[in-house]
Amino acid sequence: MPGNLLEMHHITKIFPGVKALDDVHFTLREGEIHAIAGENGAGKSTFIKVLAGVHQPEGGEIILDGEKVVMSDPIVAQKYGIAAIHQHAASYPDLSVAENIFIGHEFMTGPFINWKKANAEAKKLLESVGANINPKASVGSLSVAQQQLVEIAKALSQNARILIMDEPTAALSKQESEDLYNIARRLRDKGCAIILISHRFEDIFNLADRVTVFRDAKYVGTWDMEKDHVDSAMLVHNMVGHDIAAYYPERHPNIGEEVLRVEHLSRTGFFRDVSLSLRAGEIVGLTGLVGAGRTELAETVFGIAQASEGEVYMFGKKCTNSTPEQMMKMGLSLLPEDRHKQGLLLPWSICNNITLPVLEDMKKGAFLSTAKEKEVGDKYHKELRVRAPSSETLADTLSGGNQQKVVIAKQLAASSKIIILDEPTKGVDVGSKAQIYEIMAELASQGIAVLMISSEMPEVMNMSDRIYVMSEGHMTAEFDAKGLTQNQILAAAMPQERGN
Repeated sequence: MPGNLLEMHHITKIFPGVKALDDVHFTLREGEIHAIAGENGAGKSTFIKVLAGVHQPEGGEIILDGEKVVMSDPIVAQKYGIAAIHQHAASYPDLSVAENIFIGHEFMTGPFINWKKANAEAKKLLESVGANINPKASVGSLSVAQQQLVEIAKALSQNARILIMDEPTAALSKQESEDLYNIARRLRDKGCAIILISHRFEDIFNLADRVTVFRDAKYVGTWDMEKDHVDSAMLVHNMVGHDIAAYYPERHPNIGEEVLRVEHLSRTGFFRDVSLSLRAGEIVGLTGLVGAGRTELAETVFGIAQASEGEVYMFGKKCTNSTPEQMMKMGLSLLPEDRHKQGLLLPWSICNNITLPVLEDMKKGAFLSTAKEKEVGDKYHKELRVRAPSSETLADTLSGGNQQKVVIAKQLAASSKIIILDEPTKGVDVGSKAQIYEIMAELASQGIAVLMISSEMPEVMNMSDRIYVMSEGHMTAEFDAKGLTQNQILAAAMPQERGN
């Protein structure tokens, strides 16, 4: 068995009023993929920032190759061979691929950068990770998956021995995820040690040799994936401290009248001839591979984009190509896929975010009533169990799951009768997922119609009453969720031959 390349013992990190890491331990062997699992707020991000030299711990020690070291800053960590691949690539979109890979350690010929050598070496690095990317292309022109490959090539250019992969598949399709798995395995087999941070159990079970769990800023334990027979139930129990018996809530749907109907809707270049319906008290899943046109359909129904053909009806009234403001007044809300850019104003408080769609109702005379705003904010802060000291807490200090609850609260404050949830549990830990499922079930029980767009098969199959499947901009299937298999969904989601 290979020895430990990295050891971290008794790591403690304190921020004002918060102990972010409390006597945490971790070991990493040469040529292994070691996952770190835990809910949002468990301490994973802080731990990685300590290793990468971003934060200095109040206690503990880091041992690399048997020698005690101090990661005084990110440059020192980089010199020790530590590199991170973040969920959102830390690249310069207007610079070329080669410029991004070698930024800070360029090939110099006298006072000038040797671009011919830089491009040639970049090409070699990209080929080593199976990427057929032009080193002269701008990074901003690449897909998310390609940008991640550039980041991996950048890490290899720095002779990284320890590679941190933070939520690497969050924005990737199933095939892109499989490709990334293969690259990670090849790097491991060449001796690179990889630390994997992921909320997706699929990533952990596909890649990890060992897994360490943190909970409430403390170390819980480390297990060998095969020898210790690690399964989902074991991970969940250790992450949340107890079993989640009813991970998906029991539902007794009371489905009412049709509230939304989409007929032969098209948007040039994105989707074509799509029809669906939604009834009061119903949860309808909409799934398919990334790029199938699901998000674009939701944006068009909501009025963010214009349809080129077809009609949208709400409560029997035609509302095609209405504005988002008009659709919200009629009772439709959209929870966007990217909560950071489109769902929240991060520097604002929970209260201010929740009341944003209903500011007119918050007025007292000609002025906003802070008392009314606080009343509404407090109401949903309590009802949705947002983990924060008060509704005055800033949104950017919340975990991903709690930020998602605030975005849902915005829809509830607006008295929505129809809610479209685009990837509602993306980047959310297992405990918060269970709470979001409970919220969805409660909304449906109140007669609210829910359209859930999701790439996660288990939640689509367990939360939906009916399921629509899209592929390459077309609606390919509609299923009753009872008795449905994952293979049936995947078969409908796969690209297929179509006539004009």
